[in-house]
Amino acid sequence: MKKTITLDAIDPIEIYGVGNKILTEFCSYFPHLKVVARGNELILEGRESDIAEFNIRFAELIERRHRKMNLTVYDVEDIFSGTGEQSHPTADAVIVHGTDGKPIRARNKTQQDLIAAYFENDLVFAIGPAGTGKTYMAIALAVRALKNREIKRIILTRPAVEAGERLGFLPGDLKDKLDPYLQPLYDALADMIPSRRLHEFMEDGTIQIAPLAYMRGRTLDKACVILDEAQNTNLGQLKMFLTRMGVNAKFIVTGDATQIDLPHKEDSGLLAGIKLLEGIKGIATVRFTNQDIVRHPLVTKIVKAFDEKQ
Repeated sequence: MKKTITLDAIDPIEIYGVGNKILTEFCSYFPHLKVVARGNELILEGRESDIAEFNIRFAELIERRHRKMNLTVYDVEDIFSGTGEQSHPTADAVIVHGTDGKPIRARNKTQQDLIAAYFENDLVFAIGPAGTGKTYMAIALAVRALKNREIKRIILTRPAVEAGERLGFLPGDLKDKLDPYLQPLYDALADMIPSRRLHEFMEDGTIQIAPLAYMRGRTLDKACVILDEAQNTNLGQLKMFLTRMGVNAKFIVTGDATQIDLPHKEDSGLLAGIKLLEGIKGIATVRFTNQDIVRHPLVTKIVKAFDEKQ
């Protein structure tokens, strides 16, 4: 299907941006749609549903231009985040839109509890089995906060603990050795931020991904900081991480106490740390169960089978 959108009574550069920067950002949310700009006309070619969605969002962009002096790429991000006009989304609201245009929102009651806990507390522990979307939802909340300019940076970290492998035997330099441990974080970000923008954010330090040891000595202000796989930290490491919290920071700690990769499982400090901090105002714990698994249906059965054996 083809459609032409004509810009009337407005200079195209005010919508497209210098060098078509704003238009390029806008079109990145429609990867399956061909868009050609010719003067004051936009020629669209693709699926009818994509064209209809483009038309709706583009009308929002034009309306936003009428309400402010200049548009920026952040206006595009606000439009697609679905949360630009409200500080706290409702439990079933869209957190962000994925790079494929699909909305990312809570898929069950416990994920909704995580969203509510995030807005009501500065430190949230999200614990439970694999496949429940703990880390994914945490990153979605961080991306939303960045797009709404509630924070200045996102910092993602996890302990570089081998799951039956040896770092020293892996090829490459330190970054090459650590990247496989951080790949799940890259994957989640890539679902929510267009690749070009994600690269820019990582180049300028707006988004940082690093092993836990790199957090020592830092003070993390105006940031959303996520510690993933926290079951592989000892109590001292957990304390070190939590005491990095600076002004206007949000911390989310995720982990699964049934998947400890430390040589001695009793060294894990996650559950002990949660118990120590229980009852402190501003700290919340959200507990996921096997019923909250949102991956392949077999994952629920796999987790249950392993739990019954232990």
